[in-house]
Amino acid sequence: MFLSKDDWIAQRAYALWEAEGRPDGRGGEHWQQADREYRMLEETRASADGSDLIERLKAMGRSMRAAEDREDRSETPGKAVPSRRSAR
Repeated sequence: MFLSKDDWIAQRAYALWEAEGRPDGRGGEHWQQADREYRMLEETRASADGSDLIERLKAMGRSMRAAEDREDRSETPGKAVPSRRSAR
């Protein structure tokens, strides 16, 4: 079952309130905390087909290879160093 945004936030705020021992006067804080958590979940949610995750992984791989190449060049200045990928 899918909850609306407000229903999810209300349930999460209630859970936070209960977890803190049901303190008086903290409803606004719990609601704000639940709202922040909901927004974070929305921002990090992957697409249904996973295409955004695949693109992020590809970009991460490119960044890691570039960092390895920079590291290889800095280990021996002035000399051409074969790529670690070619040695594998």
